[in-house]
Amino acid sequence: MTSTIAPRVRTLVLLLLAATGLLLAGAGPVSAHAALTGSDPRQGAVVDKAPQQVSLTFSEKVALADDSLRVLDPKGKRVDRGDPAGTGGTTYSVKLHSGLPDGTYTVTYQVVSEDSHPVAGAYTFSIGAPSKTSVSVDDQAAGGGVVGVLYGFGRYVSYAGFIVLVGGAAFVLGCWRGGTAVRSMQRLVVSGWLALTAATLGLLLVRGSYTGSGKVGDIFDLDLLGQVLQTKTGAALVSRLLLLAAAALFIAVLFGAYDKRDDEEKRDLTFGLAIGGSVVAAGLAASWAMSEHASTGLQAGLAMPVDVLHLLAVAGWLGGLTALLVALYRAPVETPVDGGAVRRFSRLAFGSVLTLVVTGVYQSWRQLGSWSAFTGTRYGQLLLVKIGLVVLLVGIAWISRRWTARLAQSGAAVSAEAAEEGESEADADADVEKERVTSGAVTSAATTESGAADTGAGSERAAQLARQRAAVDTARRKRERDADPNRFGLRRSVLAEAGVAVVLLAVTTMLTSTEPGRTEEQAAAASSSATTEANAAGALTLDMSFDTGGEDGKGVVRIDLDPARSGANEMHVYVLRPNGRAFDIPEVKVAFTLEAQDIGPLPVVPDHISTGHWSASGVQIPMAGDWKIAVTVRTSDIDQATVSKNAQIG
Repeated sequence: MTSTIAPRVRTLVLLLLAATGLLLAGAGPVSAHAALTGSDPRQGAVVDKAPQQVSLTFSEKVALADDSLRVLDPKGKRVDRGDPAGTGGTTYSVKLHSGLPDGTYTVTYQVVSEDSHPVAGAYTFSIGAPSKTSVSVDDQAAGGGVVGVLYGFGRYVSYAGFIVLVGGAAFVLGCWRGGTAVRSMQRLVVSGWLALTAATLGLLLVRGSYTGSGKVGDIFDLDLLGQVLQTKTGAALVSRLLLLAAAALFIAVLFGAYDKRDDEEKRDLTFGLAIGGSVVAAGLAASWAMSEHASTGLQAGLAMPVDVLHLLAVAGWLGGLTALLVALYRAPVETPVDGGAVRRFSRLAFGSVLTLVVTGVYQSWRQLGSWSAFTGTRYGQLLLVKIGLVVLLVGIAWISRRWTARLAQSGAAVSAEAAEEGESEADADADVEKERVTSGAVTSAATTESGAADTGAGSERAAQLARQRAAVDTARRKRERDADPNRFGLRRSVLAEAGVAVVLLAVTTMLTSTEPGRTEEQAAAASSSATTEANAAGALTLDMSFDTGGEDGKGVVRIDLDPARSGANEMHVYVLRPNGRAFDIPEVKVAFTLEAQDIGPLPVVPDHISTGHWSASGVQIPMAGDWKIAVTVRTSDIDQATVSKNAQIG
């Protein structure tokens, strides 16, 4: 049976690595948790004279560095002066040099949102009239590249280590106290501690580069490390390390002094370990709650303790599940995990699932804000995947509970049979003993002399035979245990649970680094409000979604027409990805048609200004009316689509 264990464990490890790689590779740069909701000058605006400053408004407070806000002229030279500063609420500004010439200017920003995630982006505005610009904003994405992958992997390992550490210790202390003497259980819990400690140290080192330059060489920059230690995230990571020192003491007592105590002392020590372990586990969970999603936004005072409960429930369920898997496959024959331990874990898992449901519903409401966000935002879509995985996991757990009940019934039957066999063997041993005493009295005198000569060789032979009998007996009991169909079924179902749990953990890690649906919808609403204001001022703005059908072929094209009247107009075309970032494509064409007067289509080929931005001056609209504006976007040599909307011009 041992030969079949290793391949299954290797398969689980490969599944973990594959899921991590796929999800981290597909995640790309971290999505912003603080969204840009407004700017002055606004995106694409053409102002008559140079502004004195540029202001940006975010959906929540952000942390600024000296060069968080930059303004670049058409040649890429910085024209901002002084450090950026807050002007009240969530608005931040940077002053500009006076006497700026006409042309297109690029505003870039890189800040850290209140929930610890970096936010970066860029947009353009023009003074006097649009112009060509040499500034590229393709790389205006925070948290990407090699450093982003390292940071994402560190976050995954830290979550996994926390779950194994807390869940494994809870399983041993609350469900299977005999596991304190099992070497594989000791290794499991210690591995969780080591993984969490190493990941926390790694996150501290990578954090400065992750929120700043994104360069691998800056990972070991001590100045950046000093800056990280002064932030909320740095304080949370240091607190986690201090709590891990207390966790090391807990592990030493659980797997050391605990076994050496008698039953009464063990009861008192169990109570103390349970209290101390709960405090340390809650503190470790709070190190996430105090620095990420739960610490910002709506009802933060309630959200943080709810997040702590959610993390503890995840650890109790998935970490205990991992410990049960190890116990089923790696526990020695002398101390196998029994049906009672499995039943106790089943109750622990049930309570954890209930806690997960209650806290998960609250977190979903808080982060989504509306039903439409389930399908209309990336956060909602990932949440749907997570819910599906949880439902699948609960279904497999129900099957495991059935195997647990059968294992308990078969265990009771085996115990009764063993008791009957024990009584029969005791009677047989008594008869043999009586016969041995009778015959021994007759033969003792004859064998005394010869037995004395063979004492040394006989004792050595007897010891060897005893070892062989013990080995054979152990192998027999192992075969009998492994041949139990109920135990075999439980092993398979628990292994399936663990496989789903690995993917679930990866999806959860992605959720923590994805912009909440509520924030994304607030940003969209703010953008819509800005568009409405622009329209009221005489300009026309239209947003049209497109899908060319090819790879990376989805996005939104925005048309700005000013003053949207008959005669000459200024037109700007912006192509954006679904997440709102600038999207460069090979070609954009626009056509105007007034079907009521049989005019058009009037083609316009705008000039490429910057990444995702095209412009055309002097666009002639011959008369007022309900014009059809058609835009053709080409995302590759063969993939293109045409989308259109009607709008009143004039």
